[in-house]
Amino acid sequence: MNSTIKISHYFSTSEVENIQAPYYYILLLDGGFAFSLDQKNYHCQGKTILFMSPFQQLEWLEVKGKSTTILCFHGDFYCIEYHKKEVACNGILFNNIYHAPFIGVSATFYEEIQSLFTKIAEVEETNLAYNVSILKSYLQLILALVNREKQREIHQWDYNLEEDCLQFKHQLEQSFAQHKSVVYYAELNGIALASFSKKIKKIYGKTPTQLIQERLVLEAKKLLHLTTKPMKEIATALGFEDEFYFSRYFKKATGVSPSQFRKEVGISIVAKKSR
Repeated sequence: MNSTIKISHYFSTSEVENIQAPYYYILLLDGGFAFSLDQKNYHCQGKTILFMSPFQQLEWLEVKGKSTTILCFHGDFYCIEYHKKEVACNGILFNNIYHAPFIGVSATFYEEIQSLFTKIAEVEETNLAYNVSILKSYLQLILALVNREKQREIHQWDYNLEEDCLQFKHQLEQSFAQHKSVVYYAELNGIALASFSKKIKKIYGKTPTQLIQERLVLEAKKLLHLTTKPMKEIATALGFEDEFYFSRYFKKATGVSPSQFRKEVGISIVAKKSR
């Protein structure tokens, strides 16, 4: 299992298209970019920091950028779940289905993060015994700093949302495994199906169906990575009739089977310590 961290300077976007790898990615983008991530289209302009989780599907649609710098790390190198008290980035920077997977930042902040990327690259070139500790410290600082900025953005966004849109988010978090029908959530909120779907799409940029599917897949990834539960037990926990249907559902969404995902991403230190 690969447990390293790597910096790649000024890759062309074509070199990181359709990434299918068990790594977390942080991309520093400078310019104009349009891209699709897990079949959802996004556009960003200026200095932007993009975050990707293992086996997310990326496709560039338009590139008018000056540069792209990429940092990738494996969960064996730095477990974001294990270090959640330090950075709290899981569900904010990574694995966040409700908000854009990137954040626009000021030139000053961008340069600060870029300098930390440079420090990581410099440490990578040496071969000292204490390198891993230094690299983890730099990565933790990057995640903590950007997480702080993203938290502010999310807080402002949620503050301006209408109550029923926030309610749907909370309802989905509680019931996604038991209730996979959009009709259930529309009726729960007392809104006609067509109006409900239109409103959710306008606010979150995704249909309720997409959000339900993404939440199911996200939970599946969590159970595959953070537990040692067998496939049949995971399928049952997520409300699937059998493990074969679950496997097809998961592969259609991610491009890999649940067993392949678990094999390449690995079992987290969180699961290992709970044994």
